[in-house]
Amino acid sequence: MNELKHMACVPCAEAGSPLAADEIDRLRQELPDWEVVTEEGMVRLRRTFTFPDFGQALAFTNRVGELAEAEGHHPRLVTEWGRVTVEWWTHSAGGLHRNDFIMAARTGGLHEG
Repeated sequence: MNELKHMACVPCAEAGSPLAADEIDRLRQELPDWEVVTEEGMVRLRRTFTFPDFGQALAFTNRVGELAEAEGHHPRLVTEWGRVTVEWWTHSAGGLHRNDFIMAARTGGLHEG
């Protein structure tokens, strides 16, 4: 069972250094639908969610936005017809932090219902 979605994020000021590769690999096993990518020199979590139309994609984008605002941790969101691509990473840590995995798990939970 994925325990990440039940964990609390820490404030960004406490984010510290990015996770080591072995910790990323360990946490990534809990999020099999997410991929680890490097873009603009920053390691990130990325997943594309699909929907039957733009309205549902937009509604999902708004739910992710509400979650992000509540936690004070904000993803990159790209909303297109029938899909939303979400990327999580922590700017202040310079890459991936446990918060990103927590938020990815919660994002997946929003999609699952």
